[in-house]
Amino acid sequence: MSSGPGVAGPELKLRPERAKPFGLRLGPGGASLFQRGLEGSRPRPTAYHLLLWLLPVIFLALFYFYPLVAILRQALAPEGVLDPEGLRKLVSTDLYARTFGFTLGQAMLSTLVTVLLGLPGAYIFARYDFPGKALLRALTTVPFVLPTLVVAAAFTALIGPRGLLNLALMDLLHLDTPPIHLLNTFTIIIIAHVFYNYTLVLRIVGGFWAHLDPRLEEAARVLGADRRRAFWNVTLPLLMPAVLAAALLVFIFDFTSFGVVLVLGGPRFATLEVEIYRQTVDLFNLPLAAALALVQIIFTFTLMAFYTRLQARAAVPLELRPERLTRHRPATFRARLFVAANLALMLALLLAPLVALLAQSLITSRGASIAYYRELFVNRSGSVFFVPPVEAIRNSLLVAAATVLLALILGWLAADLLARPGRLSAWLDPVFLLPLGTSAVTLGFGYILALDRPPLNLRASPWLLPLAHTLVALPFVVRSLLPVLRGIQPHLREAAAVLGAAPLRVWREVDLPIVARALLVGAVFAFTVSLGEFGATALIVRPQFPTMPVAIYRFLGQPGELNYGQALAMSAVLGLVTAAGILAIERFRYGDIGEF
Repeated sequence: MSSGPGVAGPELKLRPERAKPFGLRLGPGGASLFQRGLEGSRPRPTAYHLLLWLLPVIFLALFYFYPLVAILRQALAPEGVLDPEGLRKLVSTDLYARTFGFTLGQAMLSTLVTVLLGLPGAYIFARYDFPGKALLRALTTVPFVLPTLVVAAAFTALIGPRGLLNLALMDLLHLDTPPIHLLNTFTIIIIAHVFYNYTLVLRIVGGFWAHLDPRLEEAARVLGADRRRAFWNVTLPLLMPAVLAAALLVFIFDFTSFGVVLVLGGPRFATLEVEIYRQTVDLFNLPLAAALALVQIIFTFTLMAFYTRLQARAAVPLELRPERLTRHRPATFRARLFVAANLALMLALLLAPLVALLAQSLITSRGASIAYYRELFVNRSGSVFFVPPVEAIRNSLLVAAATVLLALILGWLAADLLARPGRLSAWLDPVFLLPLGTSAVTLGFGYILALDRPPLNLRASPWLLPLAHTLVALPFVVRSLLPVLRGIQPHLREAAAVLGAAPLRVWREVDLPIVARALLVGAVFAFTVSLGEFGATALIVRPQFPTMPVAIYRFLGQPGELNYGQALAMSAVLGLVTAAGILAIERFRYGDIGEF
């Protein structure tokens, strides 16, 4: 998932007009998300440097590859002897074939709907300027990073039996029962997936489209092609690699969907992710869960390999133009209507659930109140396995703080290694991205198998959650730091060294001031990712140490207005923190430089 060739010069100050987030390559000649920088000579690394660079590699080996090997061993030899009983169960009944088929089918349909709805928005952001564009662009990113439990609570608050939309329709039409029944249906799964991944199409396709020379389409119009034919015969073929890249990534995220299907889909639907969770937690059938996880790993790794090959083959040279030369204000009434209609769709799709969540968290049966928020400080169960909800907030903050510390240290070391040109860094670059393409539930299951016995018996350790969250957050930190480290002029370090500065002082007075803002972006990414992580956490968290997503899941699974209200209140807090983090990332990033 590395970026393609850049459109800007090598120096850090010469950045792209609009770099794209998420570290996604944009197709043929697509605008780069990071800059390569001058690859000047660097001092030969010392043994001290090599030792430091080994730390992130060792971390990845212990907490990523080792758990995956444990899954493979459990699937093929659960008792230490070759016995693929779990794999035999997968093919002895059609239940798991149907599970795989549903996982595949819902991902394909979700991807198709997301791409079809996202392309008009991508065109608007690529070709038009309008007031509030930068803010709206940042807001469209918020759903992508929201925790799945917050999304589930938001859609429940909007279209659930007691949701704002149903209550409004019941009052307007004088109905006794809710007219909209979307919870626990296939439709709500598709809608939630579109809500999540819309911004991928918007950013990837729109970012490439913004740099595509409009004169190509204009030439076709001059030669007699109408607008539709010019788009189908000229623009779409050039856009297709970016469209395919966006579609493939959306498909990967939908294929590994967990929280959306678990909470919104209900017991009738199960993806591979959900079935792994159920076999592990509810039935404790570890061989079968391992077999399902193995299928999941093989399929997702195949998709990632296909994505990489697609990008390599699609990278053909194109004459790209800066965005300022391809964008303009909508001049005609038709253009203004088109822009307004699509912006209204974006706001309705992306913001309505979040607004409903916030509003519902402030509405009780007795009217508007902050009672649900006050209840977060009360422990009504009295059980040793339940704590006041505010303790879940405290736990999440502690885990997030530890995650930020670990992710920044390991991320800086990994980015510094990758920033140095050479075969080793080129080989390790995609390796550090592998956790992004791996299911969090699969990772959590691997931790149960691998970290519950010597030599790494960490099952009861308070550091298990920060380690798991660090693995998920590490690629975000690496890709936030890497473009800036690559853009540092080598002669700055060389000049400091000539003036007598020791390596530590060079790092402190040259590298650190330049990288500080990117470091802040990486810290915010790590913090928000940790706060919202649910897939792996649901499997390895201790009952007496719940995090915010786990507490929300518990509340949503219990009947009663109070439990539902507390779920909404905690979801609103988590959603607002995540949204603030994303807006901070947009604010502190070097322009748009960054691979996420």
